[in-house]
Order: sequence, then C-alpha cells, then structure tokens
Amino acid sequence: MSSTAEPVGEGRTAARRPRLRPVSPPPAGASEGRTARDRARGAMLGLAVGDALGAPAENLKPSQIRERWGRIEDFVTDDPAGTDDTEYAIFSGLLLAEHGSGLTVEHVEHAWHQWIVDLDEGPFKGAGFSERGTLENLRRGLAAPISAQHRHSWSDGLAMRAAPFGVYAAGRPAEAARLVAIDGTVSHDGEGIYGGKAVAAGVAAAMVSDSPDAVVQAALSVIPEDSWTSRSLQRAVSAARQARLNPDATPLSIERAVRTSVIIGGYPWTDLAPEAVGLAFGAFTAARGDFTTAVLTAVNMGRDADTTAAAAGSLAGALRGACNIPEAWADAIRPVRGTCLPSMRGHHVVEIADRLSPADEGDRAAS
Repeated sequence: MSSTAEPVGEGRTAARRPRLRPVSPPPAGASEGRTARDRARGAMLGLAVGDALGAPAENLKPSQIRERWGRIEDFVTDDPAGTDDTEYAIFSGLLLAEHGSGLTVEHVEHAWHQWIVDLDEGPFKGAGFSERGTLENLRRGLAAPISAQHRHSWSDGLAMRAAPFGVYAAGRPAEAARLVAIDGTVSHDGEGIYGGKAVAAGVAAAMVSDSPDAVVQAALSVIPEDSWTSRSLQRAVSAARQARLNPDATPLSIERAVRTSVIIGGYPWTDLAPEAVGLAFGAFTAARGDFTTAVLTAVNMGRDADTTAAAAGSLAGALRGACNIPEAWADAIRPVRGTCLPSMRGHHVVEIADRLSPADEGDRAAS
C-alpha cells in the first residue's frame, strides 16, 4: 500500500540490489519440507513476494493490467522490489521479536518515535495514507489511540503488516489478533483493526493447518460477525468457491467474481481494509491455498494489488511453506532498501521469520 493514487509500476528507477543472505533449504525428511520454520519463512517470504509482484499493478484496473502486460504471471520489471508493505511488516516483526506477548501500546508508540517519527522527513517515500496520518499526529504530540484519528484509520495499513503476529502466535489465532490490535492502536481504528486481526489470525491458523477453510474460519472468529470486514470476507470467499466450481471457469472469470463481490464501484481509494482483506482471502480461497495461484489472482485483480497479494501470499506461504514458493521468486527477495523506512534498511524477511519462530526438531537436525 502506498499513498500515491497513480500507478507506481512504470518509470520507477530502482536501487542496485544488495546481496541476499542465503535461505536454508527445507530440512530433509520433513513432510513436504513444512516444518514450523519453513512455514514461518513461507509466511514472510510470501508477503514480500506478493508485495513485489503486485507493486506495478497497484491502483490499476484489471483492464489496464491486461492492456499493459496481458495477465501478470511473473515479475514485470527486471528489478522487483517490495514497498512499504514489506518494510512495515519488518518494523512490526522486529518490535514483536523484542517484546513478544508482553507487547504494549506504549512499546509500539515508542518504536514509532524511535524508528520513524523522530527521523528526518525526507526518506518516507511511498508511505500509505494511514501511516502518513499517524506520523503527522505523533509529530504533533498526540498519543495513542488519538494518534489513529485521521481520515484513513480504516485502511489496510495494519493488514499489510499483520503476518508477523500470526507467525509468532502460530496455532493461536486469538493471541495473534490480540497482539496485532495492540500494534494497530497507534495507527488504526474500527475496520482497520479488524482487517489486521483477520490476516494475523488467518496466518496463525495457516501455520499449523493444511486446510484453507480452517484459515478462513480462524479469521472470521476474531472479528465481529456484523462488521464490514466480516461481511466482505464472507462474500469474497463465497464468490471464490462458487466461481471455481463452474466447469468453464478461467482465472479471469474467477477474478471477476471475487472482485465484483466486494468492490465499491466509483470509490476512489483502493486501500480500504474491508475491501483489500476480502480480496486477499478471496484469492487465497480461489487458489485452495496454492501459493502461486493465490498471489497471481490477487495481483491481477488490481486495486491495492501489492497489499492484497502480500496478504494472500502470507496466508498461502504459511499454509504451504517456503518450499512451495517458486525458487526464482524467493531468490528475488532481497534485504529491504529502506525506501520508505530508512531504519529498516538491510533487514530481510527471512531474518524476521527466524526470529519469530523458534527452530523445531527438524530444523535443528538439519543445521
């Protein structure tokens, strides 16, 4: 998610890639390689891959995507990179690694000041509207939860950084939702919080499950049934299930069905949490949890494509593991450049995954 209302994929000049810190292969003998560590890496790499794949399609309509590239099936730039979505996920992951279940709103607010607010203004390129609003409020001396009172508190800015909480609280969706709501209190309110809780709980369930339906149910279990986010998520999931049963279904027909189930025609902002979260879970459901299909479905629906693909990628990555992310895509993920958050420069999502997920027996045997 970025604050620009224009397409961001064309004309972008990217910095030279830093060297990738090596990612260890899945342990030998593990069931399809899906140890706890591999699932954690899958969630975080899935987020970063989805973000980088979706970045050029952000704020575009599906027709505009088809006009430029046909159907996106791979990176459409020679130098793919993530956006603020990946950098803020690393920010939240580092904060969570430091404080764990003892995380408080005061910890989050302090980290915002230390790593974002009290630094120079210049480098925050591509920050989303919700992050900008929070930044301005904190600089004015406002504290949480008042710092979240801005025009975009219902954005998907919390959902985009929610995956680390699911990784940390693997198998505990309610705890993942509790922790991400603490993080979000500084920057979001209402449906913005619900969106983050749904993604965090979904990832927590995916970390220990083989069932896409269980992931969806975990997400719905932590948000109010009568909330906009819940209704949007249920509509998108239902549309995905029905569309894929059609014997004549195509990727385009499924994408159209999911998209039309939740999109508000004519609404100018693409980063609304109920919409983005619905699209992400719809893409994940349409793919039956398959990583490649999930992220490409999300990307080709356009709108806030980097965030929807990042969320769908984190869900599918946790469910299927890093071993099921295409190698070329995983290899393209580098330590972040700090384009939006200079203080995050040099951190890699795999580092965050490993810090949040203790090694299990299979991982230790392979090391």
